Amino acid sequence: MCPQAAAGGRRAASRAPGAHSVCRLLTRRAHGFYARDAGVAHRKNLGLLRRIVCQGSTKFKNVWTTHSASPIAYERGRIYLDNYQCCISSIAQEPRILYQKPKCSKSEKIEDALLLECPLGEMLPSPSDYKSSLIVLTVQNWLLRLSADSGEILEKIYLAGSCCKFRYLSWDTPQEVMVVKSAQNKLPAAARQAGIQQSVLFYLAVFQVLPLSFIGMLEINKKIFGNSVTDVAVSNGILIVMYSMGLVRLYNFQAISEQFMEQPFDLGHEFNWNGQVGVVGKYPFGLPCNIKITDTPPLLFEASSLENAFQIGGYPWHYIITPNKKKHKGVFHICSLKDNALAKNGIQDMKCCSLEPDWIYFHPDMSGRIIHVGPNLIKVLKLKEVKNNTDQMEIAEDFTIVANRENSVNNAVTVTASGRVVKKRFNLLDDDPEQETFKIVDYEDELDLLSTVAVTQIGADGRAHLDFHCNEHGILLKSIPLLESWDVTYSHEVYFDKDLVLHIEQKPNRRFSCYVYQMVCDTAKDDECSSHEKKEKVFCKKGGRIFEYT
Repeated sequence: MCPQAAAGGRRAASRAPGAHSVCRLLTRRAHGFYARDAGVAHRKNLGLLRRIVCQGSTKFKNVWTTHSASPIAYERGRIYLDNYQCCISSIAQEPRILYQKPKCSKSEKIEDALLLECPLGEMLPSPSDYKSSLIVLTVQNWLLRLSADSGEILEKIYLAGSCCKFRYLSWDTPQEVMVVKSAQNKLPAAARQAGIQQSVLFYLAVFQVLPLSFIGMLEINKKIFGNSVTDVAVSNGILIVMYSMGLVRLYNFQAISEQFMEQPFDLGHEFNWNGQVGVVGKYPFGLPCNIKITDTPPLLFEASSLENAFQIGGYPWHYIITPNKKKHKGVFHICSLKDNALAKNGIQDMKCCSLEPDWIYFHPDMSGRIIHVGPNLIKVLKLKEVKNNTDQMEIAEDFTIVANRENSVNNAVTVTASGRVVKKRFNLLDDDPEQETFKIVDYEDELDLLSTVAVTQIGADGRAHLDFHCNEHGILLKSIPLLESWDVTYSHEVYFDKDLVLHIEQKPNRRFSCYVYQMVCDTAKDDECSSHEKKEKVFCKKGGRIFEYT
C-alpha cells in the first residue's frame, strides 16, 4: 500500500462516524455516567415528577383520615399505629392495611424504631435482607428486626438484663451503623441517701446493619468523663458528650473502640466473659460490655453553648453555637472548626420577639448552606471566601422567603369610623397566631424542593398551607392548602414524600389524627381539592379501625 493510501486510510478512520461520541461515552462511563443505567432513568423520572407536582393543574386531595389513641409514625410510604402493631400503606387512594397484630402487653411495648433499607450493590446472606425492614427496641431490652410489609420477626437480639434500660435508637452512619442508647442510670432516692454510688451513667451498644453484626458495647462512666454529664450520642464516627453547664466535647469513637476493646464478639456465638458463659445476643446474657474505657480518651474538640446546642457542617467545616448565657438565646455564632475563628457576618440574630424561638441548621442537601428560620422570615445562607483573604470565610445571604403579612393586624395607630384616633398600648408578638407564621421547614431530597408550612389562626379557626420552593433560588413553585383546621397550641408533623403529603396532629388527652393527601392531576376547573368548605364525610371500617373519606 502506498503511503498516501495509508495516510488516507488513517484519515478516513479518524473521521469514522460516531468515533468522537464513543470516546466521550467511554470517558463518561469511566466517571460513572451511563445513559442506560438505572440511576439516570431514576433521576429523569424524578425530574418529570417534580414538574408534574409543581404544575398548575396538579392538586393534592385529602383522600382519607384516621384517628388513634396512641402516637402515629410515618416511614417511607408506611403509616404505623398502635405502637407499631398496625401498618397501613399510604400509597393507595384507599387505606390498605399491610399487617395488624394483636395488641401487645406492656412488657412488649416498643420504645423506638428505625427503618432499615437494603444497601445497593452488596451480597447479603438472606433473601429477606433485600427488602425493607424495621428495627424496633422493646421495653424489655429486646432488639427486633421486623419485615416492614408483614411485621414478621426476622431477627431477635437480647441486649442486657436489668442493669440498664435501653430506650433510644439512632444512626451513627445512616443505613450502615446503628447506636442503641440506654436511659440515664439514676439511683433511687433511698439508695442515694444510703450513700450508694452510681458511676455508670449511660450504656451504648453499636451495630453494623445488614447483615446485623455486633461492634461493641461501652459505658459512659463519670469517673472518666466527669460528674456533670447529661447526655451522650454517637454520630458520624464521633462520640459526643454533653454536660450540664453547656459544654460539648467530641471524641473519636473509632479510636476509642480500637484502643479500649477487650475482645470482639459475634452474635450467636458462645462466649465466656467475666465468669459468665452464654450466647452473644441471647437471653439471659445479652451482650457483653467489651469496650472498657479506662482512661480519658484524646479530646478532638470542645465548645460551650447554651442548652448544648451544637452543629457541624458546611465547607470548609464550620460549627454553630449560641453563647452560653440566657440573654444570648436566639443569637447564633458560626465559627470555623479549624481555628474557632468567627466567620465574617457570622453572628446571626433575627431579633425576634416571639413565644417560640427561631432556629438554625445546616441545609440537609449537603450544599454546605445554612437555613435560619424565624416567625416570618426564612434565610438561606452560604459560606464563601472573603474577597482578598482566602483564609477567612464570610456568611452571605443566598435567598430569603418571607411570610405573607399583607393584611397585618399590627398597626400601632387605628382610626375609628367617627374619626377618633386610637393608639395601641402594646405590639403583637412576631409569632402572633393572627399573623402568618412559619411553623415547619423541610427538604424533599428526591425532588430537590424546599417545603414550608405557614399558619394563620384567627380565633379557634387556624389555616395552614404547604408551599414548595425551588431549593436553588427559593422561588415559590406550588402552594397546597391543608383543609383541616390547624390549632397552633397542638403538636404537628407534616411529611412531603414525592406525591404524598401527610399531616399528623397530636391533640390533648393523647388523641392523634393522620390526614393523608395524594397528588391528583386534574385539568378540570373545579377546585374541590383546595376548598375549605365542609364536605360530606363517609366512614369505613377496616381491620377494626375507622377511616374517614371526604
